[in-house]
Amino acid sequence: MSMKLSAAHRQIACQSRLFSTLPVELREGLLDAAHIVHLRRGQVLFQHGDSAAAIHIVAEGWMKLYRIAPNGAEAVVGVMTRGQSFGEPIALRQAAYPVSAEAVTACDLIAVPAQVFLTLLKTHPEAAISILSATFMHLQGLVEQIEQLKARSGAQRVAEFLLELCPEGAESATVVLPYDKALIAGRLGMKPESLSRAFARLRELGVRVNQSSAAISSVSRLQDLALADAFGAISRVM
Repeated sequence: MSMKLSAAHRQIACQSRLFSTLPVELREGLLDAAHIVHLRRGQVLFQHGDSAAAIHIVAEGWMKLYRIAPNGAEAVVGVMTRGQSFGEPIALRQAAYPVSAEAVTACDLIAVPAQVFLTLLKTHPEAAISILSATFMHLQGLVEQIEQLKARSGAQRVAEFLLELCPEGAESATVVLPYDKALIAGRLGMKPESLSRAFARLRELGVRVNQSSAAISSVSRLQDLALADAFGAISRVM
């Protein structure tokens, strides 16, 4: 089921990395051509190898991008939520998706037809700056993700994940875990048992985790851990 964009949907789209650098006058035609796609939890949007025909922006919910290894193991490439776009370079090349996408929760997605964007690029070459900016931001995110996997301990990765969920400026907080622990582990490049050990270590910093939420007594202590040198300073924080 799909429908046209509401004013709220347009606002979310305009805050995405894809639209935020586009001139205002160029956004409207793209958004007029876009539509909303509703997905149930567990519903697949596209599979690895499918031809890309649209650029997607999450309006509500969480999407998982993943690949299945030859041994059957699932590798989580990214987890996207409100205001985040995905598939831009692939859709504009009208190539095959290198990953699969599945709704982790019920989702509303803004789908912008790739052909409409390609036509815009031909008539307004200056719009290419938006694509370059979005691609750079995506690359920057991947570099940070690699750094996190290579240079951060499991406890630090979990600390950074929890800090992203905390309200800005709060010294203590109880945050809702946005998706299940198996997916959190996959997103952070960890095995479920490694995630459990990391949660156990964070208890020393006043973090109490249950099935669906985490109570954090000291956000500043969690920040100290996240910023510590993974190869030395972590022992002084824990």
